[in-house]
Amino acid sequence: MNYRSYQQIDRRKSRMIHVGRVPVGGDSPVTVQTMTNTLTTDVDATVAQIRRSEKAGVDIVRVSCPDQESALALKHIVAQVDVPIVADIHFHYKRAIEAAQSGAACLRINPGNIGSAERVREVIKAAKDHGCSMRIGVNAGSLERHLLEKYGEPNPEALVESALEHAKILQDNDFHEFKISVKASDVFLAVAAYQQLAEVCDHPLHIGITEAGSKRAGTVKSSIGLGSLLWAGIGDTLRVSLSAEPEEEVFVGWDILKSLGVRHRGVKIISCPSCARQGFNVIQTVSTLEERLAHIETPLTLSIIGCVVNGPGEALMTDLGVTGGGEGKHMVYAAGKQDHRMNAEGMVDHIVDLVEAKVAAIKAAAPPAVKVAAE
Repeated sequence: MNYRSYQQIDRRKSRMIHVGRVPVGGDSPVTVQTMTNTLTTDVDATVAQIRRSEKAGVDIVRVSCPDQESALALKHIVAQVDVPIVADIHFHYKRAIEAAQSGAACLRINPGNIGSAERVREVIKAAKDHGCSMRIGVNAGSLERHLLEKYGEPNPEALVESALEHAKILQDNDFHEFKISVKASDVFLAVAAYQQLAEVCDHPLHIGITEAGSKRAGTVKSSIGLGSLLWAGIGDTLRVSLSAEPEEEVFVGWDILKSLGVRHRGVKIISCPSCARQGFNVIQTVSTLEERLAHIETPLTLSIIGCVVNGPGEALMTDLGVTGGGEGKHMVYAAGKQDHRMNAEGMVDHIVDLVEAKVAAIKAAAPPAVKVAAE
């Protein structure tokens, strides 16, 4: 079996919905989400945070609406950003209605938690009137009492039953523009719940390991959990939940997708861990390049290898490559072939220039009617 056959992921078939202009599910790309952590009533700070996430490549942003002031402030936030906004609603049905009226593209709400059937119908009417989809957000930390009494503890069966109960409420009211999440901070619990849910419905799934932790630990947990699900073809949109700034969640989300070949955006750097053979400071070079190249959206691969042991081989599989050489002379590869040597002095600037020139060439070669997309 050729190794490339392992990269062919058989994605679960799901219905497609829309979060604003962004399709979720079906054959659409797996989208990357994050959530603001500013006070929603601080419109300027919230907009600034969303714009940083937009630069990082976010597709959808969730904003909390815990009170009326926040739900009304949403209108001023939506007007200043390009990505669709999901309003995070927990128990108060009026907040959901206000958020829909304020321009939210989606409502994160569990219909069974907002009271009477009449209140549910009012929220659904507001969603339909204003073109909102919904996300049913089940969390192991906040399961309904009757399910905890039935199962004794949060488990996959309880999460799935909760999700389907909420889904039935929407379906019984002829509302089908919704996705579902069944999150847990425990990787195995979350993955098992998503696997079970994926088998019994065709609703699009928002995947995530909730409350994953700090930037480093949370990245590891999320990569294990989300990577397992995506590898199995499960997941239509994702959020990496980190105790870090929202744009960091976006970067990690994209790195997970790129590592699995699910979706591509920006420069993917393949670099060695460095050792005594390195002809230049690999760690510092890669760190600087990540910052200098973060603005690029066009998919491109770049290998940065410190010596000739693995450098030429890695360069065969990347668009551009650099291999450390002796006496400060390093080899530059283009499309897997030796292209020219460069000096250590001004090395990073030279690599950045090469990448930007390659991106310009890719864009120039694209058909006029086709926009080079990060898909």
